[in-house]
Amino acid sequence: MSESPNKQTGPAISEQGLVDLRAEIEELEGQGRREMAARIKAARELGDLSENAEYHIAKDDQAHLETKIKRLRAQLQHADVIEVDTDADTFAFGRTAEVLDEASGKVHTWTLVGAPEADPSAGRLSVEAPIGAALRDAPVGESIEVETPGGTKAYRVEKLV
Repeated sequence: MSESPNKQTGPAISEQGLVDLRAEIEELEGQGRREMAARIKAARELGDLSENAEYHIAKDDQAHLETKIKRLRAQLQHADVIEVDTDADTFAFGRTAEVLDEASGKVHTWTLVGAPEADPSAGRLSVEAPIGAALRDAPVGESIEVETPGGTKAYRVEKLV
């Protein structure tokens, strides 16, 4: 584990993100590989492999599966687990906050996470993304301007959850 976010050697990840990453790897290496082997075996039984599209698709899918496992294992090996400071009075790594888009009036509930566990549709915003980087360590009530591909946007942390 790293001592602070400033001494990182790899991508930042929360403790929960680490648990989720390990579970995903375990699922892909276990059930994922078993299902892929069954698909390849069934396709092989269809006959001539040189003209068997199902076999070639299954082998391509197997290559994608193995590449994904390799990528996730590399993330796991190099990830720096960042302790969540639940006492912080700012929108810090691992914290969840209600954030107001000042132009639209829409309130978003976002959790700041490392890039490997980011999923904006699920409310997990990467600290490396422009909005996440700008909002990181922002105090409640302060307006923050962010340059986005759609222009400058203003956000305000309404409250920490």
